[in-house]
Amino acid sequence: MSKPATTPIQPLKPLRGVRVLSLALNLPGPAAMMRLRAMGATCLKAEPPGPRGAPAGTSGDPMGQYNPTAYATLRGGIKVVAIDLKSEKGQARLHKELARTDLLLTSFRPSALAKLGLAWKPLHKAYPALSVVAIVGAPGARAEEPGHDLTYLADAGLVTGLELPATLFADMGGALMASEAALKAVLAQKTSGKGSFQEVALSDAAAWLALPRSWGLTQPRGAVGGAHAGYRVYPCKDGRVAVAALEPHFAASLCAAAGVTVVGMATLFQPATHKAIAGFLAVQTRQQLNALAAAKDIPLHTLTD
Repeated sequence: MSKPATTPIQPLKPLRGVRVLSLALNLPGPAAMMRLRAMGATCLKAEPPGPRGAPAGTSGDPMGQYNPTAYATLRGGIKVVAIDLKSEKGQARLHKELARTDLLLTSFRPSALAKLGLAWKPLHKAYPALSVVAIVGAPGARAEEPGHDLTYLADAGLVTGLELPATLFADMGGALMASEAALKAVLAQKTSGKGSFQEVALSDAAAWLALPRSWGLTQPRGAVGGAHAGYRVYPCKDGRVAVAALEPHFAASLCAAAGVTVVGMATLFQPATHKAIAGFLAVQTRQQLNALAAAKDIPLHTLTD
């Protein structure tokens, strides 16, 4: 007997009909645009002309030059135009677009926006219904300071050694915050009829992501920082295994497999338990561990290296 067909879940498009213009380059702004596009917004990205002497068609967005794959993904479904914002012709084109734009996304320092005639007060006076989401490095008076993902993560306590973080957490977190700000702007505009200005700081995104660490959760003595034997990365016979048996029933299943008797939650924090589980996992292959996870309902993921 065949299984009944399931109806695919259609994603919501709450921004259908909303026109977004982005002047933001590199990663946070384009990543935010990527999400706005997925929510149905009509998106236009304005880039500066390509570098002088570069082959025709070279993007003016640095991302297009140092990582074409990422650039292509970020601009999927988004119209891109080259506009020289420092020229009269470019300014005329920009304001033509602003006249039919609901939301402007930027990633310049405030002083640069002012030089381009895009400070909030004159912009709001010219286009009362236009909303602006301005991505900056740090909030308020610190918005003029130079910085990047790594410096914001370091300031938030998320760079703990000499190794670079596994991904660009502040940039991607900032993109999420910017898309959230865009949704807030659209909702506010629908009720008030007026545009709004919101500043999204990448340092605030880093600080938000760092909250579990500031609470002690991911510190070495924290339950998800290595102190709990059921929530760690261990070597196995042919690779590694990330174990996330945190809840009591998951931890009990893991301990049973490793031959550990559980006497309350404190058992998982004892050195002997760490040693027993490490010893058990060390002699298991990834295939054996995957089978164990399926049979005993243990949350784990095996890694080849």
